[in-house]
Amino acid sequence: MEIKIGSKLVGGKHPTYLIADIAANHDGSLERAKLLIRLAKEAGADAAKFQNFRATKIVSDYGFTHMNGQVSHQAKWKKSVVEVYAGASVPFDWSPVLKEACDEAGIDYFSSPYDFEAIDMLDAFVPAYKIGSGDITWIEACERMAEKGKPVLLATGASDICDVQRAVRAILRINPQLVLMQCNTNYTANPGNYDYIHLNVLNTYRSMFPDVILGLSDHTHGHACVLGAVALGAKVIEKHFTDDNDREGPDHPFAMNPQTWADMVENIRQLERAMGSGDKFIAGNEKQTVVIQRRCLRAARDIKAGEVMTREMIVVLRPATPGAISPYEIDAVIGTKALQDLEAGQGLRWIHFG
Repeated sequence: MEIKIGSKLVGGKHPTYLIADIAANHDGSLERAKLLIRLAKEAGADAAKFQNFRATKIVSDYGFTHMNGQVSHQAKWKKSVVEVYAGASVPFDWSPVLKEACDEAGIDYFSSPYDFEAIDMLDAFVPAYKIGSGDITWIEACERMAEKGKPVLLATGASDICDVQRAVRAILRINPQLVLMQCNTNYTANPGNYDYIHLNVLNTYRSMFPDVILGLSDHTHGHACVLGAVALGAKVIEKHFTDDNDREGPDHPFAMNPQTWADMVENIRQLERAMGSGDKFIAGNEKQTVVIQRRCLRAARDIKAGEVMTREMIVVLRPATPGAISPYEIDAVIGTKALQDLEAGQGLRWIHFG
C-alpha cells in the first residue's frame, strides 16, 4: 500500500514521511510562520502543517465558561479558551502565502481544517488533509475531506476502537487513501505520558485495517515513541515544531525544536536502514566473521591413513576453514576411515575419509 503526498510516495518501502506541525506556534505572526517553515525544512521535515480553525467555529464560549474551570492542559492557559483559540488561529488569507513559502522551501504544505468552510478553502492549496483527533466523531467533516479525493490522515487520540472503526469505514467508503495514526492527546509534556502511548495499537490497526497506511501523531519529548512506531511499521510521523520551547503558547512546551527534530530524522533514517530484510541470511559484512568465529572439525592428534575415527580424535576449534566439516556433522565422521595421514590441528574435510 502506498499513496502520494505532494511529490513523495508514502508507504511500502519508501522513507518515513515526517510532518512538522507548526500549528499555533506561529504566535499570530505570518513572518514567524514562514520562518518555522524554513527551519522545518532545514531540520529534515517533509511537510509543514498548520491548523485552520476560527474560534467561534470550533469552541463554544458558553460551553467552556460554564464548565467548572479549565481542565487538562488548558488549566495552564492564562486566557480563556476562546481567547487562546482566537489568538492561535491562522487567517484564511495566509493560506496562499504559506503555500508559496513551502514551495520556495521545497516542503509540502497542508493543514487540519476545523469547519466546512476551511475544508473547502484548503482544497486549492493542500495535497492532503489531516483530521485532528478531536473530530474523529464528526463524520460529516471526515466525509467532506475524503470527498476531495486527496490523501486523508486521521489521528485517533482520545478515542476507542469503535470511534476508529466508525471514522475509518466512513472515509474508506469514499476514499482509499487513508493514513491511520495512533495518537495520545495529552499535551502536558509530562514524562508519565509514555505509559499511555500504546504503540502496540499499531499492530491492531494493521490487523483490522490491512489496506491503510500506519502513522503516529506524537506529543512526547524525545524519540522513543517515534522510533518504536517506525519499527512497528508507521510510515507517517507527525510532531509539533517550534524554534524555542520556552516561548509562551499552548504548543511550544512539547514541540520539537530544529536540533531535536534533526536528531530525530537522523535516528529514523538509521533505523530504516537497520530494519532491512525479513529474510535471515549471512549479511555481506559478516562473511569474514563466519570464518573467524565459527568452529570446524580438526584433528586432535596426528592421524595415520587407515585409522578409524573416534570422538577422541576430533577437536572442535576456530577458525571454520572454508570446506572443513561443520561441528553439527561430527556424528557422521565417527566410524569412518582416514584415507590419508592428517596432522594435529588440520581441518577435516570429507575427502579425507571413506
